[in-house]
Amino acid sequence: MKQVNVGMIGYKFMGKAHSHAYRDLPMFFPQVGRPVMKAICGRDEKGVSQAAEQFGWESWTTDWRELLKRDDIDLIDINAPSDAHKEIALAAAAAGKHLFCEKPLALTLADSREMLQAAERAGVKHMVGFNYRFAPAVRLAKKLVEEGRLGQIYHFRAWFLQDWIVDPEFPLVWRLQKEVAGSGSHGDLGAHLIDLAHYLVGDIQEVIGMSETFVKERPMPSSMTGLSARGSKDAPRGPVTVDDATLFLARFAGGALGSFEASRFAPGHRCTNAFEINGSKGSVKFDFERMNELQVYFTDDAEDVQGFRRVLATDPAHAYAEAWWPPGHTIGYEHTFIHEVVELMQALQENRQPVPDFRDGVKCQQVLEAVDLSIAEKRWIQTNEL
Repeated sequence: MKQVNVGMIGYKFMGKAHSHAYRDLPMFFPQVGRPVMKAICGRDEKGVSQAAEQFGWESWTTDWRELLKRDDIDLIDINAPSDAHKEIALAAAAAGKHLFCEKPLALTLADSREMLQAAERAGVKHMVGFNYRFAPAVRLAKKLVEEGRLGQIYHFRAWFLQDWIVDPEFPLVWRLQKEVAGSGSHGDLGAHLIDLAHYLVGDIQEVIGMSETFVKERPMPSSMTGLSARGSKDAPRGPVTVDDATLFLARFAGGALGSFEASRFAPGHRCTNAFEINGSKGSVKFDFERMNELQVYFTDDAEDVQGFRRVLATDPAHAYAEAWWPPGHTIGYEHTFIHEVVELMQALQENRQPVPDFRDGVKCQQVLEAVDLSIAEKRWIQTNEL
């Protein structure tokens, strides 16, 4: 079993999720490479030192460049805000470190391509953090598509709805600033939908979209962590420079039609990340708020029992399930990150490229920018135009 020494940059929402995965993986997946939490990095000394103690890291620093100089670190985990991804990844690849980077890979398609080229040139392994691929029920949907049990795929429709910024007085956090985040609901939520579409159905060929920013200005924050923040109504206000909601239509290379909706303005939807696939022999439906379930329908069922059936993806027949609890004992959001790290550690142990990798990140970014261009030019855009 190979030991992999990790240096992580970022310590808030995703930093906690990744730390939890590194800590729990050896207990449930002892057969794969073992991550060792060597060092964590963040800009705020007080915050990162507290995170190091709380999450279980051996050391901490406020300068990510220090991690690249250390011979005892094999892998750089990047979950800092999106505007920092490129600089860190390029330097880490040049230093010969393997890369695990949260999505979206970069602020632009050009930057994401540069990151992929740097990783390939350096000969290091690279992975992008599309964790929703790793829910057992999603893996079951993939299996049904791959085995042809849904037949020819006609439709893929997906929606990722949240409501955490519906209040117009919610502060102007970094996720609402284009220069830091790259885009709003489109790049944050829509990126996951696009990756799931690529994973489950195949390449997207052309798109046309629309978007809206419903609240144009917000008060500046006094503090922020993850998806929460504090501010004052009397605080100076700044412009929201990203989309609050983006919708688009798509045509897949294989002939299927797609519809996508990402919004942070859907009251009552905390994290409705859902999709439906319709094929000539059946359909599946998934909603991450019920992540252990896949709704499955087959056209060849007897007429008197036709209808969607609920499949609980916790039996040993399903991906990753044998490592967890007895059938019917469900798992949660954090387990998708553990499964993600299982793939990463196995790939490093087997000296192969983990999946999804930076190529998948580039392909996702290509669709994101094609949608943006279609909105700007009010026309269908072929993804290969970019």
